[in-house]
Amino acid sequence: MSNETILEAQHLRKAFGGLVAVDDVSVKIAQYSMHAIIGPNGAGKTTFFNLLSGTMPPTEGKVFYKGHDITHLAPQRRAHLGIGRSFQITNIFANLTVLENIRLSAQAMGKDNFRLLKLADDFPSYVEKAAAVIEEVGLSGREYVLARNLAHGEKRKLELGIMLASDPELLLFDEPTAGMSSEQVPELIDIIKHVVKDNQRTAILVEHRMDMVMSISDVITVMSQGKLLAEGTPQEIAGNPLVQKAYLGDLYGELA
Repeated sequence: MSNETILEAQHLRKAFGGLVAVDDVSVKIAQYSMHAIIGPNGAGKTTFFNLLSGTMPPTEGKVFYKGHDITHLAPQRRAHLGIGRSFQITNIFANLTVLENIRLSAQAMGKDNFRLLKLADDFPSYVEKAAAVIEEVGLSGREYVLARNLAHGEKRKLELGIMLASDPELLLFDEPTAGMSSEQVPELIDIIKHVVKDNQRTAILVEHRMDMVMSISDVITVMSQGKLLAEGTPQEIAGNPLVQKAYLGDLYGELA
């Protein structure tokens, strides 16, 4: 983890009519860190995550990436800056193969991004990139399987591969283990650790599995009722009485 800030939220607020979902939240994300956002249902964490990723505009406040104001940049513009995002519901091309899903993602970020109707053989560099990503996310041997025929855990890996094909510096994970069985989660955790830590990337994740959050995170931000409740290391958050009262309760005691 670096002392340098890669993403910063300043006084973000999001109101839906009279309902304030995010209320004056400021957070700094350190470069090369794994930063988790947690909170009880209705805490505002998903809305805050959407403000960071650009899928939702803030009512007030700003978002900075590497010191540049990206508050009103669309998600596709942010992708070209080096920000990748996964979704709680898998977001893939169901009728394309694993290889084609990832190749198209790599091509979309390159100079051939408008030449989508040409044969894949005309773009060997993107095919090579896709093959490397497929191995990285643990889908070797599944290259020519249609995405719709993958198991749910494999679809999660494919979505991660699609995100990695664009070589992002900052990865935004929205419930990466959603819908996965407990047996599938450890492998995905290891893959995420590898693609973030071993490749000097930064990650922000919203996740409800506390065992994963506590084992994978460098810093945890806790939200409650739209506000920032606490922030610190997993050990500091686990021992924080305010967090225990608002969210963890006896859960972390069982995990510890």
